Amino acid sequence: MKYRGLSLRKRLGLEIQRKMQQQIVADHPLYQLFWECTLRCNLHCRHCGSDCKTVAGHPDMPLADFIRVLDSIAMKTDSRQVFVIITGGEPLVRDDIVECCQAIRDHGFPWGMVTNGLYLTPALLRQLADAGMHAMTISLDGLEANHNWMRGHKESFRAVSDAIDLLRREPNVVWDIVTCATERNFSELPALRDFLIRKGVPSWRLLDVFPVGRAATTPEVLLSDEHFRQLMEFIRTTRREGLIRTAYGCEGFVGEYELDVRDYGFFCKAGITVGSVLVDGSISACSSIRSDYHQGNIYEDDFMDVWEHRFQVYRDRRWMKRDDCAGCNMFRYCNGSGMHLRDGEGKLLQCHVKRLSSPAL
Repeated sequence: MKYRGLSLRKRLGLEIQRKMQQQIVADHPLYQLFWECTLRCNLHCRHCGSDCKTVAGHPDMPLADFIRVLDSIAMKTDSRQVFVIITGGEPLVRDDIVECCQAIRDHGFPWGMVTNGLYLTPALLRQLADAGMHAMTISLDGLEANHNWMRGHKESFRAVSDAIDLLRREPNVVWDIVTCATERNFSELPALRDFLIRKGVPSWRLLDVFPVGRAATTPEVLLSDEHFRQLMEFIRTTRREGLIRTAYGCEGFVGEYELDVRDYGFFCKAGITVGSVLVDGSISACSSIRSDYHQGNIYEDDFMDVWEHRFQVYRDRRWMKRDDCAGCNMFRYCNGSGMHLRDGEGKLLQCHVKRLSSPAL
């Protein structure tokens, strides 16, 4: 398909970035490692791609098993250059979460965490900071009514608000708020932005929900094409105002909005600089990928051996040039969009450029 062309300035910028990306793909240094330490969660979010539950269908991964992965990585690369991101499920449901964090630090790896904030207390934050936490991301999906609806818990918004106050007083932790823009909360994004500014939030990332897991059966969480374009306009305007650092997440290539809604052009780093260990031991890439693009399992394979020799499906994406992508004039820069937007058969679930070019707009 043919889409509206890019300006010369953007095309030049994306060409420069494309050359840099090609070298990164060739080198594929492991810079980020997600650890899905649990599938248990204390919330029941309507957009959960993992369909997490209070009682998960798979037990938490033992810390010792993950440490063996870190030992493997440390033998092949500089552990200080690999940032471990602890995710789930909800990491704070683990009774041994502080012990896990301390062990990761003691093995020489910097680390951060993605959390819903419900169980974050002043004492726990102090323990996490003392265990070497570098970064934390907390989700906030609207003002009180909409956030609590999305998260399925009447105290969730209050918990996030309190967590923001705690993090503002923690000078050694880099933190941000991430928001999923939905049909339900779209109209209040300006009010949410103002709330975050008043609270002193330094950075705000906005995403849109892709149709997997519970989100596939909850239409209220999926943005219309019209609102998706308006979301790009909102982010661009907010960035220009400069009152809060704002960016669209790494969800996909956004055509004419590239270099306006992020500090960089789109680059899906899954399997290129980003790897993951899932709760069942599967070796994969970005933890947002829900389809089975696993390349091995830590209970059968050495992580670094898999990283070096089995990730070609991520590093050579010519296989994505099919269906609507086959004749697309944006494929040069998009490379088939994010891996998390491909189903198990390789079909693209959602094309952002196509949404932005919808005739209805």
